[in-house]
Amino acid sequence: MRCIAVAVMLLAMAIIAEAQQPKKVPRIGYLVSVSLSSTREVGQVEAFRQGLRELGYVEGQNILIQYRYAEGVEERLPNLAAELVQLNVDVIFVNGTTGTQAAKRATKTIPIVMASVTDPVGTGLVASLAHPGGNVTGLSNFSELGGKQLELLKEAFPRVTRIAVIWDPANAANARLLAEMKVTADGLRTVLQSLEVRSSDDFDRVFSAIKKEHARALIVLRNVITYTHPKRIVDFAVKSNLPAMYPDRVLVDAGGLMSYGPDFLDMIHRAATYVDKILKGAKPADLPVEQPTKFEFVINLKAAKQIGLTIPPKVLARADKIIR
Repeated sequence: MRCIAVAVMLLAMAIIAEAQQPKKVPRIGYLVSVSLSSTREVGQVEAFRQGLRELGYVEGQNILIQYRYAEGVEERLPNLAAELVQLNVDVIFVNGTTGTQAAKRATKTIPIVMASVTDPVGTGLVASLAHPGGNVTGLSNFSELGGKQLELLKEAFPRVTRIAVIWDPANAANARLLAEMKVTADGLRTVLQSLEVRSSDDFDRVFSAIKKEHARALIVLRNVITYTHPKRIVDFAVKSNLPAMYPDRVLVDAGGLMSYGPDFLDMIHRAATYVDKILKGAKPADLPVEQPTKFEFVINLKAAKQIGLTIPPKVLARADKIIR
């Protein structure tokens, strides 16, 4: 009997000791190409935090987030990703194609949740959308955006036949969107002026080329360079009286004319559900990549008035939001 009593006592002590052990607080690595000070990133960080809060996670209490910002310099992403791997975080959240590629090169074991990646299959990040197959999953903004943006711009300004497109050739998503846009342009009898930006030093050259070739409208593709310098691009379009289409409402809120694209804040918010599932034991390889569910067409009438443009009523009727 004494042996049984001792065994029971030891078991009870072990249970008590285990209960007294502090629980491990999960750590998330947060990796993005821009800076925290950018208008875009402030909103996206809050969208991510809000998604976590709705799932019961409170930063600093039952979850920790290690932030790494490339400050608009994509060459920093590999080192920043390596830092998160060395910290042995439980999950890495990455926004954008280039950052996700850097994270995947840095680790084959730590789960990676991506967002806003245009073509995760084509860029080799996942085997397929339904069966990712590796340590990467999340949300893709894979859609025929390029053609749609051009169509909306032409519907608003049908007389425009030459349109400048600012894009980053190092961005695989930009290359795909431009290819889509060229197919649509042929059908609309529109000439696209392809203008590459690899750094902010290219803007003066690009703006000069737009004026020299007499482009009558502008489309800006989504990449780190354009998002790091939104005001510079918007100011040029306004001063040049160019109707411009931007990839999402961040640049319209900054004074741009119009935008069409996925609701990126919604995608960042939804990414938190992937983090939650992984922390609860799910494998990235088994979590299908989701597509955008919300798209926004935003028009800034204040910007239109500033450059003397009139938006047709039929186009205004299609807008999800109008800034007056």
